[in-house]
Amino acid sequence: MSRNDDEGRAGRSPSDEEWARFVEQAAAGEGNAPQEPSARARMVTERLRNQQDPPGWRTGPAWQEMRGRGRRGRRLKAVLAVAVIAGVALIVVRPELVIDRITGKSQAREEAGKAGPLAAETGRPTAPPASADPDRPTLKEPFRGSPALQWADGAAGIEVPEATAVGGFTKEQVADALAKAKQFLTAANLDPATLRGERPEAALKLLDPQQEDLMKQLDDSYAQPSRERDPLDLFTRYDPAELKPVGDVVKVRGRMWVEEGQKPGMADIKVDYSFVHPFVRTKGDPEEVARTIVRREATFSIADLSKWKGTPGRLMLTHYQRDIGNSACDRYDGHVHPSFPLDPPGSGPAPSGTPVDPYDRSKAIGADSQEGCGTLSRS
Repeated sequence: MSRNDDEGRAGRSPSDEEWARFVEQAAAGEGNAPQEPSARARMVTERLRNQQDPPGWRTGPAWQEMRGRGRRGRRLKAVLAVAVIAGVALIVVRPELVIDRITGKSQAREEAGKAGPLAAETGRPTAPPASADPDRPTLKEPFRGSPALQWADGAAGIEVPEATAVGGFTKEQVADALAKAKQFLTAANLDPATLRGERPEAALKLLDPQQEDLMKQLDDSYAQPSRERDPLDLFTRYDPAELKPVGDVVKVRGRMWVEEGQKPGMADIKVDYSFVHPFVRTKGDPEEVARTIVRREATFSIADLSKWKGTPGRLMLTHYQRDIGNSACDRYDGHVHPSFPLDPPGSGPAPSGTPVDPYDRSKAIGADSQEGCGTLSRS
C-alpha cells in the first residue's frame, strides 16, 4: 500500500461495511487487525451507539428532573381541580355560607355569639328587643337569629329578688313564697317530664288544695283538654310523637316582684317570664329547627291564715294568663304545635292582623290581643 493510500485511508473514517469486515477479520485472527479495538474503533462504536439513542436519553438527572416537574404540575392541577369541585358543591348545598360572607351576616353572627348575657330584668322594658338579621336556627345553634341568644339558660333566668317584709308578712315568709314561686315556674315550664306531657305533680303540690275549683279545673284539663280547659294555660307541653327538644337548654327572661295584696292580710308574688323552646320534628327533616315562645304572667298570693282560709306553706294562684308564639291556634289537645320554616304555605289557618313580636315584653299580655290567628314578626 502506498503512502498516499495510507494517508487517504487515514483522512477518512471507515464505512460501516469496512468496519464490520474488520471486526470479522479480527475475530478470526486474519489480516493485520489487532486483538483489541484501536482508539478509532472505539470512537466509531461510540458514534454508532449515539445514533441509536435519542439525545439526552442517557443524561439521567436532567431527564428525571424534567419528569418530576411534569408530575408535580399534574398533581397540583389535580388538587386544584378537586378543591374547585368541592367548593362548587358546597356552594350548591350551603349557599348561605357565601351569601352570609358577602352580606356581613357571618360577622354579625360572630359578634352576637361573643356578646355576654343580658343583665337581669328589673322592670318592664320600654321597647321590644332590637331587630337583628333573620337567621335560621340550627341543631348546633338553636337560638341563632333570636334575641333569646343572650337570655339566661333555664332556671338561672328565674331570678328571685331580695325579700323584704311586706303587708304584715316577715322577710322570711316573703322569701319562702318567692322561692316557691320559682319552683312552680321551673316545674311547669322547664321540667323534662312536664314538657313531654306527664302530670306536673311537683308544681301542683305547691298550690293550695283548698282552691278546689282551680284544682278541679286543672284535673279536667289533663283528663280531657279543650279550648276552655287547656293545660297549656299553666304548663308547657309537647307531644313526643311529634316533637323533640333541641338540646337541653330553654332560654328564659323575666322578672319577679312582691306587692301588698289588694285585700288586707295578703301579699302578692308577681311573675312575668318568657320561655323559648327549640324543637325538631320526630318525622321529617331532622335538622329543621323551630322555636316556640311561651310568655306567662301570674300572681301567687300568701295569706294571713287567721283571716283567710288556706293551707300553711302553700301558694294561692289568684291570677294567670299566657301568650304562646308559634303554635297552632286551632288545636286544643294540650300540646304546642309550632310551624317550621319550610312548611308549605296554607298548611294551617291563615294568619291575620298586625304582626306581633313574641319577644316584646314591653306590654302586658293581651295588650295587642286580636281575633283569630295572629301573625308573628319573628320567632
